[in-house]
Amino acid sequence: MVRVILNGCGGAMGQVIARLAAEDDGMKIVAGVDLRADDRLPYPVFSSVKACTEEADVVIDFSTAKAADGLLTDCAEKGLPLVLCTTGLSEEQLQKMREASAKIAILRSANMSLGINLLLKLVKDAARTLAPAGFDIEILEKHHHRKIDAPSGTALALADSINDAMGGEYHVKLDRSQTREKRDPKEIGIQAIRGGNIVGEHDVFFCGEDEIVTISHTANSRAIFGKGAIAAAKFLAGKKPGLYSMEDVIG
Repeated sequence: MVRVILNGCGGAMGQVIARLAAEDDGMKIVAGVDLRADDRLPYPVFSSVKACTEEADVVIDFSTAKAADGLLTDCAEKGLPLVLCTTGLSEEQLQKMREASAKIAILRSANMSLGINLLLKLVKDAARTLAPAGFDIEILEKHHHRKIDAPSGTALALADSINDAMGGEYHVKLDRSQTREKRDPKEIGIQAIRGGNIVGEHDVFFCGEDEIVTISHTANSRAIFGKGAIAAAKFLAGKKPGLYSMEDVIG
């Protein structure tokens, strides 16, 4: 039985994970962390991981980027493995994550779904074939109006995956409104849409002369992210310090 502290238990994803964990015989949420206590939850809620008095094997985090610094410090001090699902982290926070991974096991992914992690592999293969043939690369991502970071962490991960496949020759272009110039063939354009209750959509366009190849992923519910986080927590419990990814989980 893997014992979990759920950081951000009061959020939408926290509620999804709690529901999925209740249906999983191999996992139990022993405590939650949120700024607002909720006596209706079937586990105690603390203001921080540091304040938590429950014994646990791993922390699952679906909170906000501004909470990441304290979370990393607390987990490192307590020796708790961390599944870090929050997006929008700064470079300074990513560096702190790398430093903390010398003390604890940390699994970070821009997107926890199996389909997205397959997409990351597919766009690499497509880029290796199509980019040398002169295809332009653009990414369009869509999310609900409550999402505060843009572009999404997944869109940036897709761009990074493509750039890795191309030997780092490409760069990301987020805004063309301030320039009037021809498109750089070595850029990866990313556009973001925010509206309604869109769970998450990502389209990668390889645009050539007279043909377009589109690779897409659509999330129909947040459950896919919760299932991935639970699988990651089971994988990470008991692991040695280091940085891990969803590729390690899915093999």
